[in-house]
Formats: sequence, structure tokens, C-alpha cells
Amino acid sequence: MHNLTKLSLHHKLAKHGDEKLQDSSHYETSCLPLGGQRSVDQEISVSSAGVDLTAAKSVFQGEVKDVSKDPVSQMERCKKPIIGAVNGWAITAGFERALACDVLIARTDAKFMDTHAKFGIFPSWGLSQKLSRLVGLNRARHAHLTSMPIDSQLAEKWGLVSQVVPPAELMKTANAIAETILKNNEHMVLNIKAFVNDGANMPLGEALRLEKERAHASYKAMTPEAFAKMQQYIAGRRQAPSKL
Repeated sequence: MHNLTKLSLHHKLAKHGDEKLQDSSHYETSCLPLGGQRSVDQEISVSSAGVDLTAAKSVFQGEVKDVSKDPVSQMERCKKPIIGAVNGWAITAGFERALACDVLIARTDAKFMDTHAKFGIFPSWGLSQKLSRLVGLNRARHAHLTSMPIDSQLAEKWGLVSQVVPPAELMKTANAIAETILKNNEHMVLNIKAFVNDGANMPLGEALRLEKERAHASYKAMTPEAFAKMQQYIAGRRQAPSKL
């Protein structure tokens, strides 16, 4: 099991994220296993077992401001949906990468832990700001200041992950989520990801205005073909038997 505080592995993951960002040749979602030994699109092994103190100086005093070598920045810039599957421990930097995913699920024995306070390392990949927005200030402070482990059941209760599944079902579930997303309208999936994430960084009033602006621009750009596809979808939905 590797540790991604090794500089070369940081750069490898960042390069992979940048390639995904730049590749507009096909629409896809990426499933990112965190804390385990499966690969990202079968290309890069990712683990999040904690801090490699022997490599700490090169990581924290190296090219820390170079966005091209920052995996979290590359994940945040990616226009395509990223599904995170926590397959073990997601500690500190692994925790931060998990929070850069658009959908996050975990196996039943997964755990999250922020050890910045324990090791005296200042967070710089967003954990100190993102966690409180997800789970609330009190819970976030508790996690940050105590370096407590957060098991998957507590993570689900707090809203940190959206689903907890048995270990054998983790990647199957992640892939099923990806397949469901891929069945939706590509243009709208990408737009919804963009304005949900952009709006999360704004006060509510500004975010609501952003939604209206982008919606009105989208309506203006709709073609007769787009309206026809919408009608086809509505007609097909009416014919399908209700599950309620």
C-alpha cells in the first residue's frame, strides 16, 4: 500500500486528473477508490493510509503552489463527475481528496481521520473549510481538534458520505452510480455539477441569482431538437409503470 504524501505519487495523481480535465473527446465519469488498492480507471493505484514523514519535507516545502502538481486542485477543476469510493482509511490528505469528489460512498469498515493537529501540519487542500460546510461547525471542530477517527456509519449520519455498502459491493456500487449518471443528459450533468459547486462558494442569494442567470442562458440556447428529445422523454416516462 502506497502513501500519497510521497511527492511522486502526488504528481502522478495530479497528472492523471489534468489529463481527465483536458480530455474532451468523450463523456465519462471517473470512479476514484480512496484508501484501497483498486485503480482509478485502471490506471493509477491510490491509497490514503496517512502521512509519510520521511517524505514530508519534499511535500510541504516543495512545489506546493504549483497547481499542475496538486491532485486536489486538478480534481476540483475537472468538469466531469468524480465518484469517490472509500476503501479503507482516508487520513488527512486522503480525507481532503475524498472531499474533492462529487459523490462519495464508503465501505462499512472505512474510516476518516484528520491528523493535521496531531502532526502540526497546516491544512491547505480545503479540509478546514469544506468539512464544516458539509457536517456543521461543531462536528467539524470536534473532528479537527481531536483527530478522532470517523467510522463509515458516523460519516453517513453526519452527511459526509451518501452511502455505505459492504466491502465486496463498493466498486460495483460506484460503477452503478456512474452508469446511472451516464444515462442522463450529458450537457445538463456537466452544467449541474458546475453551478452546484460554484454556488457552494457563494452566499445563498448570490447562488440563487447564478442559477437563474445560467438557467435563462440555457433556455435561450435550446434548439428544436432539444425540445423534441424532452418530449420523447416525457412520453416514455408516462408509458412506464409507476413503482409508487
